[in-house]
Amino acid sequence: MTDRRRLAVTKIGELATVRFSDKKIVDSGSIEEMGAEMLSLVDDDHMKHVLLNFEGVDFLSSAALNKLILMDKKVKQVGGVLRLCNLKAEILEVFTITRLTRVFDIRKSEADALKAFGVPL
Repeated sequence: MTDRRRLAVTKIGELATVRFSDKKIVDSGSIEEMGAEMLSLVDDDHMKHVLLNFEGVDFLSSAALNKLILMDKKVKQVGGVLRLCNLKAEILEVFTITRLTRVFDIRKSEADALKAFGVPL
């Protein structure tokens, strides 16, 4: 099992639900570490589907957005699905302006996202 400082991960079969440890994801070192931890879910832990829960995250830098795009590509390479949930209005606005709402499957709540994965609640 991988030691994670930036992510709290819960596994349900081939699905990993992820919560972020940082309220503001802006520091380049933290972003690199977060990106590596996310990618290791697919590469090392063999998780096919990933739900990123942004509850408690107040700000994301553009470098963090890049890591999310890389994660989406990685999950799609293994035939999986990446979903995001609980984005604050300000963060969702950035996704809308940058048209990342067309790239990511964004759900209002974790329950909505889990339901979309077919996880019984």
